[in-house]
Amino acid sequence: MINEQTNKIIDIIKTMDEKDQLRLAICMNDSIYTNIRYDKKEMVEKFDKRLKEIDEEYRTTIVNFSRYKLVMYTMTKITELEVEEQNKVALFLFNNIKYLTI
Repeated sequence: MINEQTNKIIDIIKTMDEKDQLRLAICMNDSIYTNIRYDKKEMVEKFDKRLKEIDEEYRTTIVNFSRYKLVMYTMTKITELEVEEQNKVALFLFNNIKYLTI
């Protein structure tokens, strides 16, 4: 069963636009504080490629992710979760991004 904290994070993710969801996915995969059971390198490559397609700023400059307050807030909440809950959030996020890009 998904706990209340996980549901709140999923609700935040639902309000994000595609660019912020991609930024969050990249942060989750790059972070040493998340224990995601997916091929992180492969996922980062896919999300990086997609974000470069839709965001010129990301494509042309070094992006300071701390500028994206909602992404960083969500990321801190994810790191507070247990490993199983982190993976549930990651699964929701990755599937939601796939849905958006189809």
